[in-house]
This record gives sequence, structure tokens and C-alpha cells, in this order.
Amino acid sequence: MTAAVVATILLGCRHLAPPTSLQKLNDQQTRGYWVFQTSCRQCHNDREDKPLQGPALMGIYQKKYLPSGAAATDERVQSTVLHGRNMMPAMGGSVNEKDMADLLAYLHTL
Repeated sequence: MTAAVVATILLGCRHLAPPTSLQKLNDQQTRGYWVFQTSCRQCHNDREDKPLQGPALMGIYQKKYLPSGAAATDERVQSTVLHGRNMMPAMGGSVNEKDMADLLAYLHTL
């Protein structure tokens, strides 16, 4: 068996854990869900692994890297949201510090 075939098989075996159900979110995560709905939903799916205009965010912290190749950390996600990257516009003017903390808490449930 070639290395490419083995790699394909191994990658196919890895799947993402499902997102936390909306009914089980704590208050901060619920606020983050609403930040996502108003600021992110038009470009990103959160609860299904299918891209829209931007990449799907389901399992964003279950993966080692973001779609950009950067480490999947709060700092990198926050920087991308605030300052933008490639096709993503900077959202720094529309997301305050509390909303950002709530959004990150929600993204960790995906």
C-alpha cells in the first residue's frame, strides 16, 4: 500500500465531534451564538461542515490549524475577526470586547 493511500485512509477516519446542542449552551456561549448569527452567519456555517462564502467553522478548535494554516488558538481567531484576512473583512469596528469573548466561547462549542 502506498503512503498516499494510507494517508487518505487515516484522514478519512478522523471526524469531528458534533457541536454542543444549543439547549446546553451556558449564558456566555448563548450570547456568542447571537453574535455569530448577527455578524458571521452570512458568510460562515457554524453547525454544519459546509463552506459558504467563507470556510465552515464547525470543529474550528478541534483541528490543529485554521483554514488559513495558522494555529487554531483564540489569539489567531480573534486577530482574524478583528483585522480580517484574505477575503474576510475586518470586523473590529462592529465587535466589541465583550462580544468577542462571547463569540470565542461559542466557537469553542462547535
